[in-house]
Amino acid sequence: MSKQHVSAAIESLLFVVGDEGLSIKQLQELLDVSKDEVSIELNKLMKEYEDEKRGLQLVEIAGQFQFATKQEYASYVEKLIEAPPAQSLSQAALETLAIVAYRQPITRAEIEEIRGVKTERPLQTLIGKALLKEAGRAEGAGRAILYGTTKEFLAYFGLKDLSELPPLPEDEAGAEQEADLFFRTFQETE
Repeated sequence: MSKQHVSAAIESLLFVVGDEGLSIKQLQELLDVSKDEVSIELNKLMKEYEDEKRGLQLVEIAGQFQFATKQEYASYVEKLIEAPPAQSLSQAALETLAIVAYRQPITRAEIEEIRGVKTERPLQTLIGKALLKEAGRAEGAGRAILYGTTKEFLAYFGLKDLSELPPLPEDEAGAEQEADLFFRTFQETE
């Protein structure tokens, strides 16, 4: 592996692990290079990130190397954390949310059967936004996770409880109609 690749790999790994950081030994094992080579490349990267045009710095804390925001840019990060921008949900996330809202508790496999596509990423997004949660385990082999909506879901859509969800048309109970109905309701609340 060339020195340029070692440096780029270190940068990638440190970006991915975030606040946890990595030690020289961990980097050495991950990259299969010598400790000296890791140390040299870390020092080079630290110098590169000292450039005043960069908003990040590479720091060592308790033997772990990680990226950190430079102090002069901390106020911008604080603004972002205090008032995160409103982010809309993707069509896939809205479809998944509609299915869970109307059919909860429901497993990922059941959601995927209705949607006809994988649902792992939309589920993770919705859990991350606290709109869905694990609501127990299904009976039977594997005891799959059951998903349900949260109080935050109700608050987000201005509902007192799930009985306030718009009714599904009786002759059109498919997932696409659920998602479309839910999507219209979502647009009205924005």
